[in-house]
Amino acid sequence: MRHAKAPIVAIGFIVLWSLHALAGDLKIVANRSIKADSITAGELRSVFLAERDSLKDGSHAEPVFERAGAVHEAFLREFLKQSNESLQSRYGALVFTGKAAMPKSFNSDAEVLAHVAKTRGAIGYVSATASTEGVKVLDVVPEGGRSDRVLLTEVEPEYPETLRQLRIGGIVRLKVTISPQGSVEAIALLGGNPILGESAMKAVRQWTFTAAAARTTQVVTVPFDAH
Repeated sequence: MRHAKAPIVAIGFIVLWSLHALAGDLKIVANRSIKADSITAGELRSVFLAERDSLKDGSHAEPVFERAGAVHEAFLREFLKQSNESLQSRYGALVFTGKAAMPKSFNSDAEVLAHVAKTRGAIGYVSATASTEGVKVLDVVPEGGRSDRVLLTEVEPEYPETLRQLRIGGIVRLKVTISPQGSVEAIALLGGNPILGESAMKAVRQWTFTAAAARTTQVVTVPFDAH
């Protein structure tokens, strides 16, 4: 069966956080009371540094830390740009001056997830492989910026024979969610012919991307040229 012409992939990459291949790959989790499905890098940093206690959509937010380990170190480095020592000093000063309370912290992913699930407004971080049943996972996006997450493996979609013969083509727009490891987790059709969309989604599910520190979302445009 004839393949569609190699798609010029117009990808609206929402974010890429470069992280070396280590066990610290993570995802941001939140209590289901949080209205948003994503959080900006700036909001995340502000919440965890006790600079704000709500998100831009008005949702109450409070940070939940892990006490130590690869995930904790990766979170501090990639999102807070702080060492554990500087973070402790910061909170010590805030508590001493009455500007903030010491945040909750736990020894494991399971403890963080249990607290986040039952605590309104709680936002935490866990390893990318941890089960997130009972909580929601937030995508992390930059403040008004866009940067490419590199496509490593691209599978071309097949052109449905009936539509090809009828010279029915067009552009398919997909919303793609990518795991920290680079595999495609979920796809939603945003626009275009639904039959072409099924073909595009089948192909894009097999794509792989460079690793990142958190799950990301992007818009992929796949053209089908009927001529």
